[in-house]
Amino acid sequence: MGLFDRLRGGEGPRVAFFGIDGVPHSLVAENEETFPNLNAIADEGAGGAIDSIVPPESSACWPALTTGVNPGETGVYGFQDREVGSYDTYVPMGRDVQATRVWSRVTDAGRNATVMNVPVTFPPDRDIQRMVSGFLSPGVEKAAYPDELRDTLEGLDYKIDVNAKLGHDEDKEEFIEDAHRTLDARFDAFKQYIEQDDWDLFFGVFMTTDRVNHFLFKHYTQDGEYKAEFLAFYEKVDQYLGELREMLDEETTMVVASDHGFTQLDHEVKCNVWLEENGWLSYEDDDHDSLGDISDDTEAYSLIPGRFYINLEGREPRGSVPEDEYEAVRSELKAELEELEGPDGRKVADRVVTKEKAFRGDHDDIAPDLVVIPNHGFDLKSGFKGGDDVFTVGPRNGMHSFDNACLFIDDETAKIQDADLYDIAPTLLELVDLEIDRSDFDGASLV
Repeated sequence: MGLFDRLRGGEGPRVAFFGIDGVPHSLVAENEETFPNLNAIADEGAGGAIDSIVPPESSACWPALTTGVNPGETGVYGFQDREVGSYDTYVPMGRDVQATRVWSRVTDAGRNATVMNVPVTFPPDRDIQRMVSGFLSPGVEKAAYPDELRDTLEGLDYKIDVNAKLGHDEDKEEFIEDAHRTLDARFDAFKQYIEQDDWDLFFGVFMTTDRVNHFLFKHYTQDGEYKAEFLAFYEKVDQYLGELREMLDEETTMVVASDHGFTQLDHEVKCNVWLEENGWLSYEDDDHDSLGDISDDTEAYSLIPGRFYINLEGREPRGSVPEDEYEAVRSELKAELEELEGPDGRKVADRVVTKEKAFRGDHDDIAPDLVVIPNHGFDLKSGFKGGDDVFTVGPRNGMHSFDNACLFIDDETAKIQDADLYDIAPTLLELVDLEIDRSDFDGASLV
């Protein structure tokens, strides 16, 4: 038994899921002294590396992880998406996710869920007993339901996210202190509601790990100035996960996962600058900063991360590529992207994926025509302000990767092999003993 034995209103097993955004499996496996608790779960249950999704960007990953389906079904492809039949773009929020979340399936079955700090869930879902939205929320005041949750979180100095701008400073001390404060408050909130609530599914995400990786990852890989602070932060993350594990009773399975992997960043790649230099994209005039400013003769444009769109006649408002030339134009662009090399002579693209291979579903009308999965070290950016250089260096030194996400399941029957992000939702539902239709998911249960 854990540290307490809760009174429960329902029957059946329970699951406590903890997201550790952007934590690569190799970081855990190669630092056993830093991660004794996660490695204990791997030893006593199951743990391993899994693949993320196309594209491996948090705004697309978390809707996929929490629904078990690809962006063609969720309707969310990245941090910025394009309106259908328009050059207007928007930042997808929780209301834009079109597929059914795992906690909605739990509550529809008459059981309870508590959901805390999951990215792309604003505004909070009022059909479940408790939720505070995560990344992209405007603040705790509007992101928490019910009202007493807001009051409690404000009393804990809970923040939706770390102040990432502090990571831009060469001196990282203030950023690191803010990361610890954010992590501490997140743990305190999780601990309180794990104990207080009657839940069948607890679903909480530590987002601060992603932020620390973006600004300190190269310090870790290159034995830099802040390597010790990087590992000390993760030692606390693992400690908190261990304490949460100790709180759970024998009826509860703990699952920990990241939404994508991480690697060091060597070059930022300005994709629209490359398209402009190579004759694929142009602008109406010299004053441009948005997709709507592209000229009528543009053949292709890009949105982050590494999504490429043909400016197709009949689909885009001012499409220049006739439909009967689409395949030929796309193949030409794909071939050029496959040959693109960085300043060090390495290929930028590990592979270039067509939309037919990556996406399927009722909401694929804004799917990118091509997605570049970059080799490690090349972080694909977009933007429409132009610039002189395709390859630049910014304040970040860590980047997302498609491979090397992590999954840990505290269940000896679990098998993590050839798994990806889509397998997590059906696994959670299997663990809470809910009957599922296999055809509803792009993944399958791992237990």
